[in-house]
Amino acid sequence: MTLIHTISPETAQGEIAELYGQMQRQLGRVPAPFQMRSASPFLLRQQMANLGYYMQHPRLSMALLACIRMLVSQRGRCDYCIDFNAGLLINMLGWTPEQVAATRADVQAAPLPEKDKAMLAFVLKGVADAHAIQAADLDALRALGWSDGDILDGLSHGAGMVAGDILINAFKVERDF
Repeated sequence: MTLIHTISPETAQGEIAELYGQMQRQLGRVPAPFQMRSASPFLLRQQMANLGYYMQHPRLSMALLACIRMLVSQRGRCDYCIDFNAGLLINMLGWTPEQVAATRADVQAAPLPEKDKAMLAFVLKGVADAHAIQAADLDALRALGWSDGDILDGLSHGAGMVAGDILINAFKVERDF
């Protein structure tokens, strides 16, 4: 059981019910990590806006974003997020379990375009050690066609995942899939 008190979709009222309704329409359900944020409507609103932004991102693909979340969560030992994103890659994006396992073992094995693999490697480098990022890292991404906005969005997504992993692990959010 999650350590923090949450509001279930069945008992939600007011703004929380409205936000849950949006999520139901977008995802078909309200995942436990979103229910966790019901303890703070501001954080739930913020997470919903973040979800909407990245779901509609014009250049960061769903596969790239799922890989960012899965591999950042692997580093943060957040089993919920590792398995959720692996499932998304398999069930929604058509990856095989072998492709997911290979990606988890080696970023370069990911069945992504080279441009996306470069972004993924950059994000993982930045999340592991922000001080290790150099101008040459950004220049290499720019040479592949990534804009500074894309680079910021990618690393921000990875950094946000670190925070999400901490919350999910600390509050013992249970799998609901």
